[in-house]
Amino acid sequence: MENNRERLGSRLGFIMLSAGCAIGCGNVWKFPWLCGQNGGGSFMLIYVICLILLGLPAMIMEFAVGRASQSSPIYMYQKLSGKKKWGVFGIICLIGNIALMAFYTVVTGWIIYYFVKFITGQNQDFGFVNMITNPTVNVTYLLITVLIAFVILSFHLQGGLERITKYMMCALIVLMLVLAVHSLTLKGAEEGMAFYLIPDFSKITGTVIVSAMNQAFFTLSVGMGGMAIFGSYIEKNHSLMGESARIIALDTLVAVIAGVIMFPACFTYGLEVNAGPSLLFDTMASVFNNMDGGRWWGSLFFLFMVFAAVSTVLGVCENILAMIRELTGWSRPKGCLVCGIVIFLLALTTALGYSVLHFQPFAEGTAWLDFWDFIVSTNVLPLGSLVLALFCCNRFGWSWDKFMEEANTGKGLKVKKWMKPLFKYVVPAVIAFIYIYGIVTFQWK
Repeated sequence: MENNRERLGSRLGFIMLSAGCAIGCGNVWKFPWLCGQNGGGSFMLIYVICLILLGLPAMIMEFAVGRASQSSPIYMYQKLSGKKKWGVFGIICLIGNIALMAFYTVVTGWIIYYFVKFITGQNQDFGFVNMITNPTVNVTYLLITVLIAFVILSFHLQGGLERITKYMMCALIVLMLVLAVHSLTLKGAEEGMAFYLIPDFSKITGTVIVSAMNQAFFTLSVGMGGMAIFGSYIEKNHSLMGESARIIALDTLVAVIAGVIMFPACFTYGLEVNAGPSLLFDTMASVFNNMDGGRWWGSLFFLFMVFAAVSTVLGVCENILAMIRELTGWSRPKGCLVCGIVIFLLALTTALGYSVLHFQPFAEGTAWLDFWDFIVSTNVLPLGSLVLALFCCNRFGWSWDKFMEEANTGKGLKVKKWMKPLFKYVVPAVIAFIYIYGIVTFQWK
């Protein structure tokens, strides 16, 4: 497959695909409620610092490994190191991506369901709890999500995934700006923006710092090969630091604007900004239900959310598909059919986890979603990022010199020699701390 490897048609396509994979529920669902629970501007400040110091190096390394290997994550470590033992981390990448889709496709289905309810004018007679405990709704919208993803992916890379994602990301940005401008006209906008953007340094605690670092890695989809696969589809015309900075800037813009949309609305209508995971669903639905023209503003908001979530589903499923195709030699259509069926069946655990398939893996009230999220967010993402950093910066892996040569090939910003301590020591040390802290503080019972 290497000799006939598909290519993206343009640099814009690469940036939009990579940003689309990064932009998703992590930006427009998880980021605002984490920000609300962790002091608003205080969390925002630490988050941006973490993106620059940790997220940027990690993304550059993942793009470099993908572009140099011209392979999916299943073989990239093994191919660049020349050692079979590194192949185990390719298998871990595959497991992590599948585990992510085991719950992310269900959450995306929830967002599509909310959009349908608003656009059809049924936005007054449903709620988040009623939705997640309804097996029919969950299975139906999970199926819709999986079908959308794999029908698009069954076409050629440029004609399917690249074209659809470019249109979808452009629409997402337009919707986002329209919603943000409208939100800033609400009477609670000044109070909401002050909470959101002005740091209260007394609220910066160890928990806030660790939450911000975890979110920085989660939102960029680094550590599981999500960026590496798109790196393998591009030419060497541009250096990878500049490309990574552009993608992170776009990803951060969407996360920040999501907060601009939500927090002024919450302060206007007296709703809790620290509502947690239900902030997107129950809280924002209540906002639109009490707003003039709320049905239409709610429809636009959840359409924006649909584009954000589906862009990530497409990116991750393309990664899974590429790995499976390299393992089996299957065509795109056959790979899409098999991968779609497997992901649908696995995601049924999450879809039915609040109704038929009761399972409390950790504390009381947890479900299958928490189990899959634990595998991905608490384990595979941080450990995958740690392996990536060690692999790129040490001779027992790929080596710093080879990494820097690949990262700096092409026009644009370059990785400098003085940055080596940041890549080789600071990034791995911080990631190791995040992982250990996450395991120690995890609510097991």
